[in-house]
Amino acid sequence: MATIIFYQKPGCDTNAYQMQALKAAGHDVIAKNILKEPWTAEDLRLFFGNKPIASWFNRAAPRIKSGDINPDEIDAASALALMLRDPLLIRRPLINADGARYAGFDDEPVLSMLGQKTQDDLERCPHEGKAPGCLQM
Repeated sequence: MATIIFYQKPGCDTNAYQMQALKAAGHDVIAKNILKEPWTAEDLRLFFGNKPIASWFNRAAPRIKSGDINPDEIDAASALALMLRDPLLIRRPLINADGARYAGFDDEPVLSMLGQKTQDDLERCPHEGKAPGCLQM
């Protein structure tokens, strides 16, 4: 099994559920606060691989929901600069599994780490569509 560094937003029920799923699959999980990590653009970029830039963003972030930022119309350098200033924009979780890096919880090889073929809604916020939900996305 892997040792996984799991960058989360503390207090996020979805991230807590995701960490629990990884632990239940037998992995050692080290939780870190994504909002307090001293990111560099180079370090952050490693988590996104070949994914489209728009998928790098947390679509539930307040600045995206308000329309202040449109992830569909931004270049990589600008996206990373915005994320360094406002880590709430970063898609969660960021996962470092024995040196391999991933963003999100819905793609391979993260699903294989869980021993399952589907995400079983492991990215959906349990507060979605309910008030008040998370006070800070």
